[in-house]
Amino acid sequence: MFEIINELSSRLEILSGIKGILGYICIATAIMIGHSWVNSGSNKKSIDADSVEEEEERDPPRNFTVKQLAYFDGKKDKNDEDKPVYLALNTIVFDVSGGRDFYGPGGPYEVFAGHECGVALAKMSFEAEHLDDFEGVDDLNFGEKAELDNWIDKFMHYRNYPVMGNVIPDGKMPSSERILSKADLAQHTGTQEKPENYGAAPIYLALGSKVFDVSFGGVTMYGPDCAYEKFAGRDASRALAKMSFDPADLENTDVSDCTEKQRKTLDDWIKTFEERKLYPIIGKLEK
Repeated sequence: MFEIINELSSRLEILSGIKGILGYICIATAIMIGHSWVNSGSNKKSIDADSVEEEEERDPPRNFTVKQLAYFDGKKDKNDEDKPVYLALNTIVFDVSGGRDFYGPGGPYEVFAGHECGVALAKMSFEAEHLDDFEGVDDLNFGEKAELDNWIDKFMHYRNYPVMGNVIPDGKMPSSERILSKADLAQHTGTQEKPENYGAAPIYLALGSKVFDVSFGGVTMYGPDCAYEKFAGRDASRALAKMSFDPADLENTDVSDCTEKQRKTLDDWIKTFEERKLYPIIGKLEK
């Protein structure tokens, strides 16, 4: 079998003058098959109003950093469970776990999992330089932009992949060095108008000297009508150090009289926000 493949490869190289042409043909064939599968009208999911089962309630849209999105690559987590498969098209994050055989580990499009791949799919490219290329979307030609729009339309209306939110490019994230007052915090509770290309309105929460935007994964905890909503737009240092919902601990944010155990609790919260939740630091609290 291998001798036949090698002979075929050699003949193709002689005819074309291109070394390794058989490999390129295989890649191109995989792209064409994948493109046909995604864009085939026959694959459109039909909806019968009499037979639709009630879907599990989805979480509200959230924001993603590039690093957060990279986590959702479909591989095994630390508990040996399959992680969801997410990818973004022009910053719109889709849950493509329903196409795991296609986008998950071992699938022909696995390279796109956990990435912004609008430029890559618009160009039908597997090159790493076209992954997470946010600015490149503006440089696409007319045909490429139409192809990108086609992918987005198919994901939304044919594949019905759930929209999870939006990924924000690193270059458009607020500076972690800017100084924010408590009045600035109060304007970002998740109830204000969301910025362009955001999946959710920012939710600021200060711990110690750091200000986090917990709309990047914490909407269901700190958003409107959620368990920790009273901490949104506030300095929650004292309250979380004491594990307290007492309004007085949100008004008086001084932690100088906290016990050693309470200070350790506050440090643990900060570590969780930074390392486990990966909430972005978008400023420093004015003292």
